[in-house]
Amino acid sequence: MKSTPFTHIHEKLGARMAEFAGFNMPISYSGINDEHETVRKGAGMFDISHMGEFDVKGPHAKELLQKITTNDVSKLAAGKAQYNCMLNDNGGIIDDLVIYCLEENNHYLMVVNAANIEKDWQWVSSHNDLGAELENISDKICLLAIQGPEANKLLQPLTDVDILNLKYYTFQKGTFAGVKDVIVSATGYTGSGGIEIYFENKDGAPEKIWDAVTEAGKEANLKPIGLGARDTLRLEMGYCLYGNDIDDTTSPLEAGLGWITKINKGDFIGKEKVEKIKADGITRKLVGMELLDRGVARHGYEICNNEKEVIGYVTSGTQAPSLHKPIAMGYVTIANSKPDTEIFIKVRDKYLKAKVVKMPFE
Repeated sequence: MKSTPFTHIHEKLGARMAEFAGFNMPISYSGINDEHETVRKGAGMFDISHMGEFDVKGPHAKELLQKITTNDVSKLAAGKAQYNCMLNDNGGIIDDLVIYCLEENNHYLMVVNAANIEKDWQWVSSHNDLGAELENISDKICLLAIQGPEANKLLQPLTDVDILNLKYYTFQKGTFAGVKDVIVSATGYTGSGGIEIYFENKDGAPEKIWDAVTEAGKEANLKPIGLGARDTLRLEMGYCLYGNDIDDTTSPLEAGLGWITKINKGDFIGKEKVEKIKADGITRKLVGMELLDRGVARHGYEICNNEKEVIGYVTSGTQAPSLHKPIAMGYVTIANSKPDTEIFIKVRDKYLKAKVVKMPFE
């Protein structure tokens, strides 16, 4: 297993560790429910240094990104970030990612999912027939996400970046806790506000920043947060997790990601398949579900209609800590995708009553 620059800190703090995407990662410290509520009400710090980063620059940088992604990268100005995805030749999602525009038209940072770093790097490299300058800098970059409604107020004294007024999906470069050339962004995955900090793993920067954030957060009981709570937080918001809710076989139209699929922007890989799916109409759709019977839906469980016929499958499910009820996401047939449609989740030999609901969950 790989380690992040913070693995020794997690172990010292007594985190429950486990393998995730090839990395030795903290799953929880004080417990998932406690950590979840810490982020919803206060502030928590996530080590997400396992994520991948690709540097894309040169006069053909934008052209390459337009070719390999679905969203319109030409809309990005310096200091803006964009949620995006890459498709394979069959129109399936290779990965969902965030693109940061460091210099308009000429310099971008791609942030990809940890489990897909090698796959994504091979894909991007193999389609770079335009001469863009590419570098996989994943092993050099540290990434901390400090999330929660109190986060920015606590951290403002540590940086020259005006994080109190940092708009969603924007970023700035500056100094943080004495470390220079740090990217501070607002592209959170929890729905509770906060920032992410990208910096190079050199000159003791990981410990400097971790310790400074921990000290600044003492008055508000800021805590380190594991991947368990990260999953429950994103699920309450209806955010997709690659490998669960989206993968190489799912179309962005089925997954509710049509809003980042700009068919009119010009050619991109997978466009013809997307156009055909749009013309033919999707046959299934990713929906939110609320269980009405007691129980928790898990990934892979079958979803059935009133006649107990299988109409889909669960992709993510949990007992939502903030909402105090079991929720799930999954794909169902179009006929069963409208809000308030009664459905059933098959759990072993039982059929648990549920209903389709809008996301984010309430």
